[in-house]
Amino acid sequence: MAKQPKRIQAWTGDRDATHTVEAAIALVKANAKAKFDESIEISVNLGVDPRHADQQVRGVVNLPSGTGRDVRVAVFAKDAKAAEATAAGAEHVGAEDLYEKIAGGFMDFDRVIASPDMMALVGRLGKVLGPRGLMPNPKVGTVTPNVGQAVKDAKGGAVEFRVEKAGIVHAGIGKASFTDEALIINVKALVEALNRSKPSGAKGVYVKRIGLSSTMGPGFKVDVASVG
Repeated sequence: MAKQPKRIQAWTGDRDATHTVEAAIALVKANAKAKFDESIEISVNLGVDPRHADQQVRGVVNLPSGTGRDVRVAVFAKDAKAAEATAAGAEHVGAEDLYEKIAGGFMDFDRVIASPDMMALVGRLGKVLGPRGLMPNPKVGTVTPNVGQAVKDAKGGAVEFRVEKAGIVHAGIGKASFTDEALIINVKALVEALNRSKPSGAKGVYVKRIGLSSTMGPGFKVDVASVG
């Protein structure tokens, strides 16, 4: 049997037990020993079957403690809306010119926002942006006439979530350098947002399991009831 790397041998905590959210956060942080500020990630297993239209789960949540990430934003807008987006801190703002850059392979951004009048143009990038989860959508606030506020939200802690085929939602909820309290607040905010997004077709137990981990560390199970 191959010997485990020292990094894995050094992991501490019971990975089979179910912990309170407070204990799980403490364990995840204790095992985040990489030389960089590891991201803290949450996985939530939901009682839904995304193959059915009435069991889709998608939305956006503003994490109270922020994400710790420097989010690069591209905005499709013209004239006054373009100026508004630039003033709010968007890295890339444009219309046909931005379309040509992205169609040519430019992908130096993490979020795409568009004013409604730009969607006919942006829609032509569906095959490029869609598979990467970057296509603007009014359901998550990335198609909006208020592009300036959308840019501020994206940079201030707005996180999009979407259930995957297996019924799981993955999201980043901060960095290992965050305080325990800041991470706990973010976990609870995300789970509350998922509960608010419960689809009409969901039956039985909705939030089944929750797990927390860091980029390079082990995962720990969280007692759903402790999240509230």
